[in-house]
Amino acid sequence: MNPRLRLPAAVAAALLGLALLAACGTPNPETDSASAGTPPSAGSAFPVTVEHKFGSTTIPEQPQRVVTIGFNDQDFALALGVEPVGVREFLGYPAPDRPWAPEGVRGKEIPTVGAEELDLERIAGLQPDLILGINSYIDAETYELLSGIAPTVAQTADHPDGATPWDEQTEQTGVALGRRDRAAELIESTAERFDAAVAEHPEFAGKRAAFLLGSGASGVWSVGTDDYRAGWLTQLGFAVDDTSGEVSYEKLDTLDRDVLIGEGVAQADLDRELMRQLAVVREGRYVGLGAFDDDFAAALGFNSPLSIPFLLDIAVPRLAAAVDGDPATRPDPYPESR
Repeated sequence: MNPRLRLPAAVAAALLGLALLAACGTPNPETDSASAGTPPSAGSAFPVTVEHKFGSTTIPEQPQRVVTIGFNDQDFALALGVEPVGVREFLGYPAPDRPWAPEGVRGKEIPTVGAEELDLERIAGLQPDLILGINSYIDAETYELLSGIAPTVAQTADHPDGATPWDEQTEQTGVALGRRDRAAELIESTAERFDAAVAEHPEFAGKRAAFLLGSGASGVWSVGTDDYRAGWLTQLGFAVDDTSGEVSYEKLDTLDRDVLIGEGVAQADLDRELMRQLAVVREGRYVGLGAFDDDFAAALGFNSPLSIPFLLDIAVPRLAAAVDGDPATRPDPYPESR
């Protein structure tokens, strides 16, 4: 058995790009705590069987030692009140450093089981009784190896690898952890955050948005609805292109929408003449959401019931300033200190 398993090259490149690029009933990071303990009624949920792309996994009893090998699965476990005994590194941004982290993990060091590579020996050494890998990009062979260590849950076949919507990932994780009711509460409270923003800002409905994630030698990357990182925009009512792709610097004029959003876009590219000539830029409808090492990028990457409220707090007022019809009202820069 290979003790270290690498991601396929294409997947690794995409995730590296994200890393570089990268309360309405919702858990409050200042007051709530994460615990591996069993809630009073959780044990009665077992055994449970979870369906996924490799078949199904039966979890015989309430998990006590959970390892998360998905890149953002740790956030979903924490949101449900379960502190993993091991996690996969993502964006070099451990739980104690996240503004949305539950109070119970602040100051702790949770063991890691790899980043681009998974360390099977380390996973086995943590003696898990459940492995969560919904956003892990594992293949069938790796799934079989992990299943030899502990019951392993992968993503469903309903979406491309790594593209499970946050609400479905919350529900699937809740079933696996015996916390289905809590998962439903999280889904409802997070959805209420979106609903509140939509009700407060009906002007968002139908506005055309382009969301740029980084720039390179030949152009900028525009995110479409085929990428989960555009989901928050569509939930707010904005219209986004169906497909993601590179927009060459010669075709920047195609980005002249009702609002233009950028994360990790180099200042030199914002200063290009074609970019500055866009009406959406001239009229103050560009929303800059920082660099890939800022908290917003991490909140977008984790895309969890913990990070989404943080994301909305940052983005919604800036979007409102961009689409209010007043060129004199410009979105605040992010982060504010820059």
